[in-house]
Amino acid sequence: MSAATMRSRTPDRLCAEAVELALTAAEEAAGPGRVGEHVGVVADGDRVVTHFFEANEPGYRGWRWAVTVARASRAKNVTVDESVLLPGPDAVLAPEWVPWSERLRPGDLGPGDLLPTDAEDLRLEPGWSGEDAPPPNSVLSEETVELVERATGEDVDVDVTAGPPAGRPGAQAGAQPSVPVRGGITDVAEEIGVRRKRVLSRYGLHTAADRWDEAFGAKTPMAQAAPASCVSCGFLVPLAGSLRQAFGICANEFSPADGRVVSLAYGCGGHSEAAVMPKPPRPAPPVIDELKVDRLVLRPERAGGSVEETGPEEELGHS
Repeated sequence: MSAATMRSRTPDRLCAEAVELALTAAEEAAGPGRVGEHVGVVADGDRVVTHFFEANEPGYRGWRWAVTVARASRAKNVTVDESVLLPGPDAVLAPEWVPWSERLRPGDLGPGDLLPTDAEDLRLEPGWSGEDAPPPNSVLSEETVELVERATGEDVDVDVTAGPPAGRPGAQAGAQPSVPVRGGITDVAEEIGVRRKRVLSRYGLHTAADRWDEAFGAKTPMAQAAPASCVSCGFLVPLAGSLRQAFGICANEFSPADGRVVSLAYGCGGHSEAAVMPKPPRPAPPVIDELKVDRLVLRPERAGGSVEETGPEEELGHS
C-alpha cells in the first residue's frame, strides 16, 4: 500500500488496511483489468475511509476509482459504502458548460431555425418609447382633438368621415373637417414612420460595424493589395442612415465581397476604375488594293515586236 493521504484526522486502521476489499468492489464496478494501482487513502470521518485506484478506462486519463469503506463502532468487519469514478488532480475534464445563447456563432442559423432575442438585448432599443408627443398639427394630437370637440360640442370618440356627427341640429354635410379615431402609441408610431417595435441601438450599430470592418475592412489582405478603395468604385451601393458614412454593399459579381456589406476603405481587384479596358484600335487601311485588277503578260514577244497583253480569260488560265 502506498503512503496514505491525510486530512485533518488519521484514517481508521482497519478501514485503511481494507485495500483488497476496496479493490474487489472497484473491479465489480469497472470490470476486470480496468482498475489500476492503489494511489491513496483519505479519512472522510470516524471509521470512514476512501481508497483511490488508478482508472484504466480509455478516455479517462487522470481519473480514479474511489471506493469508500466503513465499519461500525466496536466492530471489526469493514463493509463497502460506495464505488464511484472521480477526476483526479490532473484529470482531463470537459470544458465549463456555456449556455447556447453564448455558444451561438454567425453561420450557425440554418433553414427553419428560430433565434429568439432577449427582451433586454443591448443591440436593440424601442422604436417608439411613447415619451415624445405627436406634432401639434397631427390629427392624433391632444390639441387637434380639443379643437374638434369645442367646434362640434361633442366628444370625438369615433371616426367622422362625412362631416359633423349625424343628427345634430343645423349641421350641414362637410361643414367640419374629418377627424380620425384617436389612436394609441402604435398609431402615432405608424404615422411618423416608425412601424418596428424595436430598432438598432447605438451599441448594436457599433458591434455590427466592427464585424463588417473586420471581414471586409481596410486591414484585410485583399484591401491591402487593392489598387483603390471602394469609396471610389462604381459598383458600390451606399447604405442609408448613419452607416452610409462608412459602409456600402458591393454589387460586382466578380468581387469576393459581392452582395456583402463592405467598408468604404475596403478594396479589391474588381474596382471599376482600377483597370479600364481601352477601346480596340481601328485597323489601318490596306496597303494593297485587292479590288483592282492588274494585267499580267503570259506570252513572250511575237514577231514584229508586238506585245500581246492578256485578257481577263487568259489571266484566269483560259487560252
